[in-house]
Amino acid sequence: MNSASTANDSLAYKAAQYRDLYLALKDAKNGAIDESRLIQDPLRTLAYGTDASFYRLIPQLVVRVDNEDDVQLVLKEARKRNLPVTFRAAGTSLSGQAVTDSILMQLSDQWKGYKIHQHGHSVSLQPGIIGARANQILAPFQRKIGPDPASINACMIGGIAANNASGMCCGTAQNSYHTIQSARLIFADGSMLDTADDASRLAFGNRHADLLDTLTRLSKSVKANIELADKIRHKYRLKNTTGYSLNSLIDFENPFDILLHLMVGSEGTLGFISEVTYETVVDHPIKAAAMIFFNDMELACRAVTALKSAPVSAVELIDRAGLKAVEGKPGMPEILSSLGSQATGLLVDVRAATAEELSANLEAVTHALGELKAINDIDFTQDKVLYDSYWKIRKGLFPAVGAVRPVGTTVIIEDVAFPVEQLAEGVVELQGVFQKHGYNEAILFGHALEGNLHFVFTQGFDDPKEVSRYAALMDDVAQLVAVKYQGSLKAEHGTGRNMAPYVELEWGKEAYNIMWEIKRAFDPQSLLNPDVILSHNANLHVENLKPMPKANDKVDTCIECGFCEPVCPSKSLTLSPRQRIVIWREIQSLRASGKDLERLARLKKDYDYQSIDTCAACGLCSTQCPVGINTGDLTRELRHDRNPDSKVGYWVADHFEGVTKTAKLGLMVANGARHILGNKGMGMATGALNKVSGGIVPKWHNQMPKPAGLIPTVECSDLENTDTLKEVVYFPSCATRVMGAGPNAEDKRSVMAVMFSVLEKSGYKIIVPNNVDSQCCGMAFESKGQFDAAKQKANELNSLLLAASDNGRIPIVCDVSPCLLRMKESLDPRLELHEQVGFLSTHVMLNLTVKKKLGKIALHVTCSTTRMGLADSFVQLAHQLADEVVIPPDITCCGFAGDKGFSTPELNASALKTLAKAVEGCEVGYSNSRTCEIGLSEHSGIEYQSIVYLVDQLTQ
Repeated sequence: MNSASTANDSLAYKAAQYRDLYLALKDAKNGAIDESRLIQDPLRTLAYGTDASFYRLIPQLVVRVDNEDDVQLVLKEARKRNLPVTFRAAGTSLSGQAVTDSILMQLSDQWKGYKIHQHGHSVSLQPGIIGARANQILAPFQRKIGPDPASINACMIGGIAANNASGMCCGTAQNSYHTIQSARLIFADGSMLDTADDASRLAFGNRHADLLDTLTRLSKSVKANIELADKIRHKYRLKNTTGYSLNSLIDFENPFDILLHLMVGSEGTLGFISEVTYETVVDHPIKAAAMIFFNDMELACRAVTALKSAPVSAVELIDRAGLKAVEGKPGMPEILSSLGSQATGLLVDVRAATAEELSANLEAVTHALGELKAINDIDFTQDKVLYDSYWKIRKGLFPAVGAVRPVGTTVIIEDVAFPVEQLAEGVVELQGVFQKHGYNEAILFGHALEGNLHFVFTQGFDDPKEVSRYAALMDDVAQLVAVKYQGSLKAEHGTGRNMAPYVELEWGKEAYNIMWEIKRAFDPQSLLNPDVILSHNANLHVENLKPMPKANDKVDTCIECGFCEPVCPSKSLTLSPRQRIVIWREIQSLRASGKDLERLARLKKDYDYQSIDTCAACGLCSTQCPVGINTGDLTRELRHDRNPDSKVGYWVADHFEGVTKTAKLGLMVANGARHILGNKGMGMATGALNKVSGGIVPKWHNQMPKPAGLIPTVECSDLENTDTLKEVVYFPSCATRVMGAGPNAEDKRSVMAVMFSVLEKSGYKIIVPNNVDSQCCGMAFESKGQFDAAKQKANELNSLLLAASDNGRIPIVCDVSPCLLRMKESLDPRLELHEQVGFLSTHVMLNLTVKKKLGKIALHVTCSTTRMGLADSFVQLAHQLADEVVIPPDITCCGFAGDKGFSTPELNASALKTLAKAVEGCEVGYSNSRTCEIGLSEHSGIEYQSIVYLVDQLTQ
């Protein structure tokens, strides 16, 4: 038999094994994983299999696990068939530790449980909780988790622990290794261990005595080897995530303690962490920061050494190339442009519990710097705007490179650690390595107190010469950092596939063999994330490299980091923004190559629903994206391509007043029919009409509102002292002109009537533009890709508002947040445009007195409110009117998305699936978008209305 036929037989056998596994996992006799959570189609395996690294492997099967039973079942069944398994949390890993061409076990959204212990001094967290959410839970106790990675707003606890992620302030003392108390763990054979439970430890010890004996033996052996023990201590004096946590072998004697700490940083190669209990750390409430510039790197590094023993929370070093990358950006200090070619910056952060303590700390820091001459005066600030601008410099470095890289290249961010006393020499030599290999755009920055430096550069992988150049660079970096300076090749990003070929070089053969022995003891068949951390493949780091083809100007700068995913309303239903871009890149690549047309056709067909139809186009992704991409822009363009500007769109735009009146009539008829047929009957009837009409007739919604009344009018004779009244132009959006109160609302007035009431009693003369019933901001057209019609309506509204406001002299307020955002983006800048919440907060409430407060209310901050920077104002307004304000932590955009709540209600349902539980005990809910309030009322169990109703109710 020839080698080709042998390979084909092997592939056929593997395919059969995966099919067999699929059947076994959905078999009710085994415990059953619902078929919807067993994913094999080409679109979703690629989308869900992509992480933030520059590697591409497509899983054969993605399993979304809901609980520990699911994990145990997958591991047991995979082991029977000798199939590898890789675990995935948020997929923000940078080193290739969360990709596989076998089975990808992905956390569903059922892993968000937590328990607070000892008044916040410790906390138990499931692996699906985002790091920032953990800190939000602990905030009332002025505590936080120790690790503080830059990706904390997106990465999950499972990944933080499994990678021993650290960050800017946690150093080496407060990382997962040093703050973990216990964990619930699942191993390759499906067995479970709760390290905090004596009975669990006893049972595990009886079944896995060989594993525990191996750990005890290795610990004794390492401790007896003075040279190796000293090397381990030296390595972990630095930040170090290269290889396994060998420090556990010398830090502990009890094999369970060793096992627990080996799991930290094991990157899913030794087992699954289903819960971790951390000892928390103090979250100091008072903070100050200074940007200090020095003439050269050596002087800056001397300052770092001086600050090592000072009471600082963070010292971030930024080289001249990094400073130049953010020079001239909004909010950046002017001094950046006048710095010399060798200048280096230090961002120094100092925190304390009291003002007195902060003052003492600042004095100690200033004293530590002593005679070291800085370019600028050392001036610490507590001003939040200035403080945030300093950190914006530091956090803007990575995206500054990513945003300007050539199309087709990726951004690589590596992290190394030098002994801090040799930091200056190491940095200079590292810069020389970049120059040697032609990486002239590379920038250097990092957590200087720990000698931890990140270097960022762009890299293309579509040319073999470029791959060779990258390999040569990494070889030289490894020799410099790991051999010459005895530093760490991976300080905090994890070994992954990226550094696996260099683990032996860094640690030496003796330590490396111990790591392999640990791997075999935990995972004899090497089925857990094979080739991650340890690999016999010397070229692993330059294989399976991710293509980054040109796809669309609107998204080509995407670095696939995944920071966008937590805020996306469709992330649990279909795709996230990152995944939409991944698939669109693949589609464009297949189109360009002309190959695999069957795969292309399948991807295009599935993409319609998975991306174009179920994207809310809310733009929240842009608020989290390091390079500012709004994936909704791509979605709208694709909707336009699918349904170009049509005669129907132009007709609706030209006859908008008639269309809205018809819609109001439809609501009147529908609400009458509701009394006869009920919600169930209306659902059946409108479902059929929706299908027949091609989606023109909306599907029935239980919260379908009544039609709005006419726009109120105010006669000047009704008002006193009209000459002294302040003027405001009120533009009621088409949504509030059409949709009245919900079917269960106590206050049956329309939003327009309530706005009139509030504006009048706060002393405003209200001007409603003429012919307003024919007007629209254009968003309803733009969201469907009808760009010309959208522009037409925006131009018409622009002329109308200029006339009504006396060319911008009189302020304009709109009662729906998304409409106002669209108006800000498309109308004449002379117009003084105010969103409802913004106008209430900054103008109306100044003229009103709150008579009483409600007890407990729910608040939904819309995506457009967030994008306009009004979220804090909205929350502050709500607190003026209620004793307790509940903002559901897992809900960002509600997913109603204009009319998506009628046409694609599953998007709204998915986005709000946690809402009802989150708002339990609330009397009522408030927002600032009429359509959003429909979906919120449906999925919460309480009535949501515009916040203006509450203002009117409680003020005089």
